[in-house]
Amino acid sequence: MTRTLIAAALVGLIALPAAASDGAYGKIDKARKAEITKLLTEQGYDVRRIDTEDGLIEVYALKDGQRLELYLDAELNITRTKTDK
Repeated sequence: MTRTLIAAALVGLIALPAAASDGAYGKIDKARKAEITKLLTEQGYDVRRIDTEDGLIEVYALKDGQRLELYLDAELNITRTKTDK
């Protein structure tokens, strides 16, 4: 019984990283990151990091001295912006 519980717990831990994926986009490849960086740089942003969250592309950037989190959809439209106050 104890071995069964331990085995079940280990299977759950192994499956956990798969469940905590990067949203609908998965890993963003270098070409897509370059495209996002170019687009946002042209708009005056200094891109620091690109991730995914909640099915959107999440970009950490600076603009006009403010730290921002930008959320982009699949067409690279900014759908939401959070500022670090």
